[in-house]
Amino acid sequence: MSPPLELAPSQADRTNWRTAPFSRWAFQNIRSILGVSDIESAPGSGWALPESPASFDAFSLRLPSGSTLDLPGFLQATATDGLLLLHHGRIAFEFYAGGMARETPHILMSATKSITGLMVGLLEARGELEVDAEVSRYVPEIAAGPYQGATVRDLLDMRTGIVLDEEALRAYATASGWEPLAPGETADLHGFFAHLAVPYQPHGGPFSYVSPNTDLLGWVIERAAGRSFASLVGTLLWKPMGASGETFITVDDKDAPRCTGGFCATLRDFARLGQLVLMNGRRDSNQIVSERWIDDIRTNGDAGAWRDGQWRDSFAAISRNMRYRSGWYVIDDAPQILFAMGIHGQNLFVDAANAMVIAKLSSQAQPIEPQSIWLTHKAVAEFARCLGCTG
Repeated sequence: MSPPLELAPSQADRTNWRTAPFSRWAFQNIRSILGVSDIESAPGSGWALPESPASFDAFSLRLPSGSTLDLPGFLQATATDGLLLLHHGRIAFEFYAGGMARETPHILMSATKSITGLMVGLLEARGELEVDAEVSRYVPEIAAGPYQGATVRDLLDMRTGIVLDEEALRAYATASGWEPLAPGETADLHGFFAHLAVPYQPHGGPFSYVSPNTDLLGWVIERAAGRSFASLVGTLLWKPMGASGETFITVDDKDAPRCTGGFCATLRDFARLGQLVLMNGRRDSNQIVSERWIDDIRTNGDAGAWRDGQWRDSFAAISRNMRYRSGWYVIDDAPQILFAMGIHGQNLFVDAANAMVIAKLSSQAQPIEPQSIWLTHKAVAEFARCLGCTG
């Protein structure tokens, strides 16, 4: 469980920005540390979020020790920087801590993958990208390497056969733009993929979480559409959705976007994204993401690939009835939950049965904190109970 974190001083840099206590400040000030590309929002025409506060005085989470946490205790225990709960499209609860405010963009870490997945759906609906095509159709630079034969769908669902050894992991870290560089080094994601030399293994097998898959997907998106990822997100998703706050994505030294984890947005815009998914890709009468793509996330994906995959046991305390589809996790227990997740406690939950969206941004000290993850999932059900939901 995360201890309370003090607001870090602004000495955060590439050597320490993901380390407590610097991380709390850094996650809200990414532009000061990393290279970024701005994403256009619609500050004058944001998707309205009426406020309808609910009482959570009865909120209570029982810990394995037998003690309980009330809502303030849960927020502190999971190092929450911001949490927003929408119920029927209205704000039932909104909370900020650690220097964060309504206008503060916060890094989403790997919840970025869920946005990248929606962008693929947008381009597919426009006839600009084929999900069943091989990646090499769009990025021939990787045709002779270990990604040969992998499809766009394999990237989306984390079903490539890619296994990175220590040398490849170091090269990927350097390429990301997130690490300090030695003299003469360049952060170059495209170069990493073009020169990746790990042994080939078959694609299309069990779920295997490989973050480079989604960075490569970003390259596919840019090649297919002939435009930058940041420009595409702003034009096709963020502005039409009514996102209103400062938004950007981290980039490497050659402006390639970190589509696996570099998206930075305000809490309200993160929640708006969840509301868009809950509404089957619509904002009012405007169909932004195709309903077919959202339905595909909800109903498709290979449950067997999850059961045979890397994280089955890690998520067993939450559910054994799960799938991963197009960058989204799906829990098929009742009520079905779709969620986006990033390290250090970034979460977006979509509970359509209860008309509930929960966006949570955090600065947990460790990248993966099993008890914080477990508590956060338990809190989703507890929020629903407090709202009187029966879905």
